[in-house]
Amino acid sequence: MTETKKTAKKPAAKTTKKAAPVKTTAKKVVADVKLSNATYATGKRKDSVARVYLIAGKGQIIVNGIPMAEYFRRPVLQMIIAQPFGITKRDTAYDVHAIVAGGGLSGQAGAVKHGISKALEKAEPELRATLKAAGFLTRDSRVVERKHFGHHKARRSTQFSKR
Repeated sequence: MTETKKTAKKPAAKTTKKAAPVKTTAKKVVADVKLSNATYATGKRKDSVARVYLIAGKGQIIVNGIPMAEYFRRPVLQMIIAQPFGITKRDTAYDVHAIVAGGGLSGQAGAVKHGISKALEKAEPELRATLKAAGFLTRDSRVVERKHFGHHKARRSTQFSKR
């Protein structure tokens, strides 16, 4: 009997590309905003969470270090974010710096709107009745239902076959 010698193969050198580090200005924005005694509030919608800082200013809204018009390109989303200012007639009274994470653009816009409403209420408590009547202070608790075992999606069942 001859014994065969097993040689250990060395794994080939992997040539995976590393993703370029993402440059975020969120920390920089937060540091600048916290120094200026901003009103802070957290807004939530679906899987999105928005940290909103409200400062007396000219009505500029910045989301994740980018102007709102560039971050939320759809006019509907821009309108959603501007609603709390429109209903309280404070269009050019405050600047907003928001840091948003999670979810999609629609959920993020709703989270920023919720955060702005809560921050406005903290800054000016007399606006609470107006914001509450419009339903802006209530967190929209609707979230995506989980997928269930034996189903294709959360509710979609398998197709019935008679034969």
